[in-house]
Formats: sequence, C-alpha cells, structure tokens
Amino acid sequence: MDMQSITRSARSPEFRERLAALLMDICAVDTTPVADVEALAAAEARVFARIEQELHLPGLAGSRTVKKAIDPAIAGHPYYSRPYYTSDGAGGAPLDVAGAYAGRGNLLFYADGERPDLPGLALNAHIDVVRPYIPPRREGAAITGRGSCDDKGPLTAIVGALSLVSDWLAESGASLGRNLTAMFVIDEETGGNGSLSLALDGDVNRRYDTLLVLECTSAVIHPANRGAVWYKVEGRLPGANLFEASAYITAEMEREGRAIKSESRHPLFLHRPVQTCHGILGGFGEHPSRINGRVAFDILVEPAAPDLLDEAMDLVSDVLESGLSEYIGVYGDKTKVLDPQTGQPKVAKHYELERTANGYSVVVHGSTGHMGSILLNDGAITKMASMARATMASRATLERRCGGTVSLALQGWDDQARLVMEGGQGFVPTHELPEVQRRLADAVMRGAEAYLRLAGRTERAEEFLSVTYDKLHNAAFAGNPDAEAALDAVEAAKLASIWNGAPLRGWDVSCDSRIFAHERPEATVLTGGPGHLVHAHSDGEQMDLDELARFAEFLAYFIIKRCQAAPAAG
Repeated sequence: MDMQSITRSARSPEFRERLAALLMDICAVDTTPVADVEALAAAEARVFARIEQELHLPGLAGSRTVKKAIDPAIAGHPYYSRPYYTSDGAGGAPLDVAGAYAGRGNLLFYADGERPDLPGLALNAHIDVVRPYIPPRREGAAITGRGSCDDKGPLTAIVGALSLVSDWLAESGASLGRNLTAMFVIDEETGGNGSLSLALDGDVNRRYDTLLVLECTSAVIHPANRGAVWYKVEGRLPGANLFEASAYITAEMEREGRAIKSESRHPLFLHRPVQTCHGILGGFGEHPSRINGRVAFDILVEPAAPDLLDEAMDLVSDVLESGLSEYIGVYGDKTKVLDPQTGQPKVAKHYELERTANGYSVVVHGSTGHMGSILLNDGAITKMASMARATMASRATLERRCGGTVSLALQGWDDQARLVMEGGQGFVPTHELPEVQRRLADAVMRGAEAYLRLAGRTERAEEFLSVTYDKLHNAAFAGNPDAEAALDAVEAAKLASIWNGAPLRGWDVSCDSRIFAHERPEATVLTGGPGHLVHAHSDGEQMDLDELARFAEFLAYFIIKRCQAAPAAG
C-alpha cells in the first residue's frame, strides 16, 4: 500500500513547524504537581484544550475526544500512589483520591475501526512534568524547557501521527479496520495514577491489544522496562546528629544498590540498568528521581579560634579530597567529562570550601537529570556523603588542629536531630518490588546504626526512623521481543528510517508501561518515543524537532499496520 504521501508530509518543513507550535504551547503551561488541586486542574485543562484543537480530523470519520475522570477504585490497587503533592489546606496532609482528583482526569481520543469488536492499538503519553518548571524556548531546530522531552514532546508526536493518518485515509479512501485509541494522562511522574485508572477501565481495555507508551527512549522501541521504587526516610532522635547519620545511610544504600545490580543478569537487560539515586536531603533537591545537583553543609568548630581555623584549612581540604576520591572511584570524575550539548564539563568544580566565623562551609556540586542517567551525571548528595564520612573519620585530628569540638550540619536545616531523605532505586525483572523495598529499608537501618555506634549511642534505628514507599513504586516487567506487534514496530521504524538494527531490549527506566503490562498480561506493551533520557528532568531538557517529526512518521506507519487500514471495498 502506497504511503509516500505520509513520508512527504512528515518530512516537510510545514509539518515540523506545526509540531513546534503545539509543543511550545503546551510546554508554556506549567503542569508540575502543586498542592492547589484547582489550580492544577485548570493547568491540565488548558493543555487538554490545546490538544483537542488539533484533533478535529476528518479523515478519521467518527473520531472523538472523551474526558475520563479518575476512578476512585484505584486507591485499593497495589500500584496506587498517594497524591503526596496535594494538601488539605489545614494540617498539610495529602488529600484522599476523591479530593485529589476532583475536577481532574485523562483525555482520550477514539477512532473506531470497521470492526469495533476487534481490539486494535492504543498510544499513551503524559502531560505532567517534574520541578522546577522551565518555560519553553525555541533554539533553532530544538525546543528547550520543562516537558519538551519528558513527556510533552512524545505526546506531540502522537498528535502529529494522528494528523498524518487522517490525511492519508482521506486521500487514499482507506479506513481503519481496528480501533485506535490515544491516551493523554495525568500524574505519571508522581506514580502513574492516571494510567492506572485507564488500565482498570474495562471499556477502554476492550479497544486495544497493543499499547505503546511514549517516553524519551531516543526513538528506540522496548518490550520491557526496569522497575523503580521511591523511598522516603524520616526520623528524629533528640541529642543526635542525623545529618551525620545520613552519610552512613547513603553509603549502605549505595552498597545495597550495587549488590542488587550484581544480581541482575537478564536477557533483556544485559547492561544492568540498576541505579541508586538520592534526590532530596533536607531542604536540598526537588524530586526523588531527579539527580541532586547541589547540597551544602557546615563543618562547625566549638569554640572557634580564628587563627587555628586558618591554619587547619589545608587539612580540611585534604580530608575532603580523600572523600571525593572515594566517590570518583565509583562514579568517575565529571569535571573531566564534557557535556555533548554545551561542550563544557558536566561539573565545573566538585565543591567550594570557605572559612566561616565558626568553621567551614562546603558547597558540593553535581549535574542533574533523570535517575536513569545517573552514570552520565553526578549526584551531589552521594558525593557529599563520601566527603562527610571522610571528615568524620578524621574528626579527632581535626579537633586537635582546630582546638574545639567538630560537628557537621546541613545548611538551612534548623534541626540536625531530624532527618528527611528521598530518592529512588532501579531494578530489573530479576527482582520483585517487595524484596527491593525490604533491602532498602534494611540498608537504611544498618547505616543509621553504624553511625550510632560510632557516636556511642545505643538506640536501635527502627525506634526513630521510618522508611516508606508511598510515592512511585513500579515493578519491572519483561515482554516478548518477538511478539507480532513488536515486529510490526520494527518494520515501521525501518520505513521511517529510525531503525538502529539492534535487538529489542528493555528500557533503562520505569514508566506507566508496567501498569498495563501487569493488568493486561495478554496484551503487547511497548515503550518508545523521541527525545533522550539524558535530557529528561535536567536543567537542559530539550527536543530536536527533526527527531520529533520522524517519530510521528513512525507512529503513522505503526498505526496503519496495527489498525489494519485498508482501502474501501469496491
């Protein structure tokens, strides 16, 4: 069947500019999660309204958009994530499912096939983004800003593909044989509740037996995803320094993460994409799965003797350097790695050390991004923890040289006896989610107790620390790379000239795919989309418009193949 008109349209400057206009418009709406649910609902509605403007597609006869409320029944599902970002406005507690999703929901696009009783293809992308919000900006052939890569760019590819298919159907006189569904969902970044509601919806499920979840996979198709769980460590112990304890907790969590990685031999994940990310410590950080780019602590000396502090400056620097060397031995020196986008080092300098009135200030720098790209970036919290442990190991020598008692304090954190840490752990289908959660909690307790024993305290960590997983908790899954739909995707990728020739493997990241794979084990669930993981959640988030247009072209071919488009009879 001749599809050259799709090729011509998809590769035209006019099509690319149409995609650019839509992407700029929806990225201009801040859809980061906020406590004010009404404000968030209004932002989501603006994005949906702009998408709907593009979905009047005469070639897809009878197509329509439907707004679906979030089903309160999701609250009883194991994959449900508490809407932690919401607030009841009084005590600050998160709202229940009804309150959190009042006036909110997903937008669906339906195009029925000639045989609506036969399941067809569904496409899925999310409209929510992570903090901090960065307004969009056009820079030549790219659009930068929050959501441009994750996930409003891939979403834009869906809309573009629907337009290409509509035009081709109108021109060729063909029609869809099977149903086509597009899902534009909320709350993926906060745990996947939007997709969970659709995965439990029988009416929606009957429409498809193949689902492609669009994420920034560098235009590669994946039949499997790694899992991820976000942890939160909280506690308070009067008289103790839990910031100091956090350095040992971080070390044990890193060791456990490396152990999990060593155990992760799987045929679809040969490169073992198992990462440990520490995104938030006290007031530093924005998101559990966004690599922390800056954290600062003080080395306090009491009583402070200015002359001795000046004399001990070199010793303090040497001690910090020894901790930094330990970190670099595992993660590499990102001051010597150039960012391919800027041509500058990933990290300009590892840290800044300054003398203060009562000791020293240490500001530790990293490079941000999605936790899945942590080996390409630089986690400031993990680096800081190594430097803090080295400082504590040399505490006695520092106290002799400085002439006073040495302690560490997280800057901007009023109560050093209180600890708040958040981050994520990745894993592949070799490990079940409950096991990973248990092992993380055990590591937290080991680290805390190692510090307590060094500090001469006898408390048990579980007496004052809690480890919870109320936010994202995604199981890993492995699909069949030889499934018919997966092979169809390969053929469509070849037509669009985006096929890289490599065997189909699992994706290094977790996303909403795992929800559908769990609820629809008989369906083929794939993940793929334009944009690169290294840009997701980063300060330099961006989308190349040529790549975006080429992926929309791929989607058009894939839709035609999976929905069995055929010329009209006679």
